Amino acid sequence: MSAESIVRVSDLHKWFGMLHVLREISLNVHEREVVCIIGRSGSGKSTLLRCINFLEEPSHGAIEVNNVKVEIGEKGKSRIKNYKQSVHDIRLQTGMVFQEFNLFPHMSALENVIEGPITVKKMDKTEAVKIAEFNLDRVGMLFKKDEYPLRLSGGQKQRVAIARALAMEPKVMLFDEPTSALDPELIGEVLNVMKDLAKVGMTMLVVTHEMGFAREVADRVVVMADGEIIEQGVPAEVFNSPQDARTRALIERYHSGGAR
Repeated sequence: MSAESIVRVSDLHKWFGMLHVLREISLNVHEREVVCIIGRSGSGKSTLLRCINFLEEPSHGAIEVNNVKVEIGEKGKSRIKNYKQSVHDIRLQTGMVFQEFNLFPHMSALENVIEGPITVKKMDKTEAVKIAEFNLDRVGMLFKKDEYPLRLSGGQKQRVAIARALAMEPKVMLFDEPTSALDPELIGEVLNVMKDLAKVGMTMLVVTHEMGFAREVADRVVVMADGEIIEQGVPAEVFNSPQDARTRALIERYHSGGAR
């Protein structure tokens, strides 16, 4: 794991009206690091992820991805002139995989994967197809490249969605509870793809309820509650010796079968 931070979040706040959803979040992610974010529903995990690539507009603070930095000052106003371009550049550096697969139903698996490189990066179609086929093969879905989403299982759809994100050649992959919409028997195939990505050094930020995955794959586990980071450390520390009572309750719930 490199000592170089590729993602820096500083003093991040997010309000939805009067609701203070993220409170003073600061987090660095190193290159090639796998960070799993855990916590109860409503703790702010997904909002944090969506703020990092500006699917949600931060209310205050700074986001930096691969040396592209955006600062949001008081009253939600940007402190930089080239705000839109910087947000665009950050989005190009981050691949996002959602709970729902968000595939275009009228496009085949291959067409879904080449859409981004062609429309956003203005890539030649021949080159885009080559990259798409490589990434579909990485996730074990090349044999389904001509199938439409309707004919794919949930796990297969999510693997195509991962290939679609990878085809943009991001520096960081963001996973927002990627298995929560899947039937239990399909979860493993998606987690195995993510494990393979971790093995080849992909930088990953993963919001998950899959505690076993976090324990096995994460370099670091970050625990959130009430819009704050309450604890973080290597998995053995967080799972075996949690310091915060809310973390202990979360881990106990997992061990008792209340969470996957």
